[in-house]
Amino acid sequence: MSIKQDWINYIHGLQDRICAALEKEDGKATFKEDQWQRPEGGGGKTRVIANGNVFEKGGVNTSVVFGEVTDTMRNQLKINGKNWFACGLSLVLHPVNPFVPTVHCNYRMFEVYGENENEAADRWFGGGTDLTPYYLFEEDARHFHQTYKNACDAFDAGFFPAFKKECDNYFVNWHRNKERRGIGGIFYDHQRPSAEKDVQFWFNFGKTCGDAFITAYLPIVQKRKNTPYTDQHKHWQEIRRGRYVEFNLVHDRGTLFGLKTNGRTESILMSLPPTVRFEYNYQPQPGSEEDKLWQATLNPVDWV
Repeated sequence: MSIKQDWINYIHGLQDRICAALEKEDGKATFKEDQWQRPEGGGGKTRVIANGNVFEKGGVNTSVVFGEVTDTMRNQLKINGKNWFACGLSLVLHPVNPFVPTVHCNYRMFEVYGENENEAADRWFGGGTDLTPYYLFEEDARHFHQTYKNACDAFDAGFFPAFKKECDNYFVNWHRNKERRGIGGIFYDHQRPSAEKDVQFWFNFGKTCGDAFITAYLPIVQKRKNTPYTDQHKHWQEIRRGRYVEFNLVHDRGTLFGLKTNGRTESILMSLPPTVRFEYNYQPQPGSEEDKLWQATLNPVDWV
């Protein structure tokens, strides 16, 4: 099989494994699948979970899409060629309990073709996983980052510090004094195969990072999902969810790519939380647990 088909098979298998693990953890809600087709080429499987014991709203989506490179893609996305192909998995989970973090994960492969549609003229891999807690538990932060450090170190000792920094500098609401969306993780993009790190290397790296998601996230969910909380905790969760919305609508490249390529709007905006608050000039009480989290978003921490 081609590397393209191998990647498609891996992504669909990862979707199945993650959904099964999340359903088991929730114990109530199950994923509803919505298969869709894109008129210009390809389609995807959107799986949404809602109103569960653990997950208030979440989605684990896969897409296999392709088409002609448009002028919009050339001008705004800097993609040059005749045709393109993209396949990836994207997930976002918004838990009920404010002590359980929101999490995002995305792994993808992109190809561009010239006149020969059977041979990629350009190919790159990208992805990452990042954590957005509402209350900061340092042991959870260390566990999450250590899991991805272990995954990265199996390939290149320089990956984790580089990709952690990339994550810290990508998920940023620049319009809010460089406030990060959460406490980071790893993020990489446009990783092209080379003589030293060939296509199989980057395929295996993406696979290892994708496989690490359950190990990184579910132990945190298990530890925090039954923590008692108040309306005040829920209020802060909705304030921070507002920041999540701001980043996704203003800065997120995946959102912009989907909308610019006539992607499926419902699937693209699946990442938005079900309830949010936008309160004028809201500031957490100095020294509070809310402030502790906020400070970590303003000043990224090296957790491992």
